[in-house]
Amino acid sequence: MSHVKGGPGANGQPAVWTKPLRSLLGLAMAALLIAVSGTLIGLGYVRAREAALIRAEADMRAFSERLIDRLGILSGRTTALVGFTASIANSFLVPPPERMNDKIKLLREIIAQSANLDGIYAGYPNGEFIQAVDLRADAWRKALNAPDAAAIAVRSMQTEQTGDRSNRLIFLDKDGNQLLERRLLSTGFDPRKRPWYQAAVNGTMPAAIGPYTMVTTGALGMSISQAHTGNGGIVIGADIDLGTITDFMARERLTADSVAFVMDAAGKPIMHSDRGLMARMATGKDKGELDVSKPVDPLLTGIKANLPAGNGVGFADIDGRTYIILATSVKSVLLLAGHRTVVAAPLDELTAAANRNLYQGLAIAAAIVIFGLLAALFMARLITQSLSQLTANANRLQDLDFTAPSQVTSHVTEISTLGRAMNRARDAIFTFALYVPKELVRKGIESGQFAGRSARRQEVTAWFTDIYDFTTLSEQRTPEEVVALLSGYFDIFNETVSAHGGEIIQFLGDSVFAMWNAPVADERHAENACRCALAVERKLNVFNAGLKSRGLPELRTRFGIHTGTAVVGSVGARDRLQYTAMGDTVNVASRLEGMNKVYGTAILASSAVVALCDDAIVFRPLGEAQVKGRATALQLFEVVSERDRPALQADCLETQAKVPS
Repeated sequence: MSHVKGGPGANGQPAVWTKPLRSLLGLAMAALLIAVSGTLIGLGYVRAREAALIRAEADMRAFSERLIDRLGILSGRTTALVGFTASIANSFLVPPPERMNDKIKLLREIIAQSANLDGIYAGYPNGEFIQAVDLRADAWRKALNAPDAAAIAVRSMQTEQTGDRSNRLIFLDKDGNQLLERRLLSTGFDPRKRPWYQAAVNGTMPAAIGPYTMVTTGALGMSISQAHTGNGGIVIGADIDLGTITDFMARERLTADSVAFVMDAAGKPIMHSDRGLMARMATGKDKGELDVSKPVDPLLTGIKANLPAGNGVGFADIDGRTYIILATSVKSVLLLAGHRTVVAAPLDELTAAANRNLYQGLAIAAAIVIFGLLAALFMARLITQSLSQLTANANRLQDLDFTAPSQVTSHVTEISTLGRAMNRARDAIFTFALYVPKELVRKGIESGQFAGRSARRQEVTAWFTDIYDFTTLSEQRTPEEVVALLSGYFDIFNETVSAHGGEIIQFLGDSVFAMWNAPVADERHAENACRCALAVERKLNVFNAGLKSRGLPELRTRFGIHTGTAVVGSVGARDRLQYTAMGDTVNVASRLEGMNKVYGTAILASSAVVALCDDAIVFRPLGEAQVKGRATALQLFEVVSERDRPALQADCLETQAKVPS
């Protein structure tokens, strides 16, 4: 809860808001911990995110390089085999069936050296054709109905001696032994019409065709072909199964939802890490090529639309997710020269570790903040307990309550020092308060009348006392005995006047000057003054009886009581003030005390007193008398008793206990 000290304009000072120390410490600790933890976590997250992006880009580049390397190795090996056959294998300069054994032997060696070859073949300008296929592919074995022991199948389209065209199929085992030969029906296949033949015929460099879906196996493949150096019309070609490449692209993905693909110069994807997507794209199997005219993947479409230029990195928002995209040009690789590899990964997956660290850091920070807040509240509670004790001590000092000093224990040096200083101040004020009317000071502070040298006129009841023959008594006793007698005597007055709402203004030797209705207002001030005088008289009877029993002189007391207007306030020098009352009312009360000797009475009061409390106090009229210092006579009355006089036993017992021994 907030507090406002003073209020707007109070004492000419602006209002000041305050809060409990416990709340301020808790808020300060929580704010500090949140600021420090938030800064550290934020910096850690930013650095972790940047590191994740740098690492992801490096991984993507490494993946692209490995992909290109694999393509290069596959392309280079196949190109070398095709080039070797086209430049050195003279057995292929004549069409089958001539030198058939030499052709088969070389084809078997080439297939054995390359696990990625689907088949190797040669096409001739007269339409003749020879092909060897690896029967490790189940699709070929099933399509050709191969014997179980067959490892290689050799198909030849040749012109027989009779002039007829034949289509033969020979099955060989792993050692090259012929297992079976079949004659096939003519399919109308003409190698001269195939893209691989047309791209390389009469050329000097290898040519690459594809990727495309191979008719027999349905696998993704490409063809590399080259014209024979001895006869440009003879073209040697090989079909490459790209399954290992697509397997690599699928297996080496950076994250679960990252994708990789290869696109041609026209921007059409030809290889993809998603086999399902490749299957959906392969709709033109009868033609042996991919149908990429209509993209079937929204992610692919979004990546293509945001593809960075050249070999660069870019970002794209696709279907509510941000992707980082890396494109790399394929250079110096015959198989896919002029194409680009593209790798795309969702940013949230790349930064998942950083996000987890962020959430863990936030959780740890929250725990630290809660722990710190609890610790701050606990520490604040310890501190505020000590401060509350010090505040209570200060309030007691303000009330001039000098009970036993409180030992404030604290591990905070300043609080311990303040506690010791408070106790020293208490001792100093306690000693000082012995010399001033403590209750008067307290009530004056509470009533707001102690505000420098000032006074005001108000109605009061003044009360004076004196001891009969005190001068003679002092001459007959030692000073120590006199002080002991007066101490017990004044204790009775101090306690009784305070109990009846009055204030002792001053001890004047053996006399007492007390006042009612100032500094604290008292509607029945005259009545209370009379009741107090009667109570003191009763207690003094008991007190004197105790003195008499020990052979000590009695202290007989006279009282004078008068009510009227007096000037009441603080008077004196700048550095020493006294709260008192001045004027005729005070003088009359003093004169009434002395006139008890004339009338043989103990308590005299004026008619002004009687007028205010005749209903509560019994008075005996004594007639008029001229008071010294006044021009007019006063009606005098003896205070006899209270009309509702209470039992006196308690007062008597209390007074008897205070009689000095």
